[in-house]
Amino acid sequence: MSRINVVENQDANQEQAELYTAITEALGTVPNFLKVFANSPSALKAFLGLHGIAGEGSLDPQTRERIALTLAEQNSCQYCVSAHTAIGRKAGLDNAEIESNRAGASEDPKAAAAVTFARSLVEHTGDVTNAEIQTVRDAGYSDSDIVEIITHVGMNILTNILAKASRVEIDFPKVELKKAA
Repeated sequence: MSRINVVENQDANQEQAELYTAITEALGTVPNFLKVFANSPSALKAFLGLHGIAGEGSLDPQTRERIALTLAEQNSCQYCVSAHTAIGRKAGLDNAEIESNRAGASEDPKAAAAVTFARSLVEHTGDVTNAEIQTVRDAGYSDSDIVEIITHVGMNILTNILAKASRVEIDFPKVELKKAA
């Protein structure tokens, strides 16, 4: 049971209902973590805005999901591991790649640099080395791409924290964490 109210469709006020309509049009459903966000329509709008802008960037959907998977596992967020396993499969990631991402790696050399950098950003709270930034550049990422990786890290930390703090019910096929929470 969620420790923070999950705003169900039938209980949504007009503003929440309008947001739910837009989310349903885009995703086909309103995931439970967005129903927790909906307690503050302003917070939900801010998240949706950032998510929308980040989705328009240069990082491909697979790399975005790789980052989400590695951070969800790193931050012991079972909701997010479950969600991004399902979303990652839809984005074209196979089981071996998903397992690799959850372990903080990738079978794709360029993507591996992004995943490793994302993990380091979290581990060192942003205080990465010049060499780490150069490694990402050497893998083929521009400064614009690096800023997008950082943006996706921040966005995923936000969702990891919200899901863990609320203990929202997992509404995706449940995936167990590899390490103890």
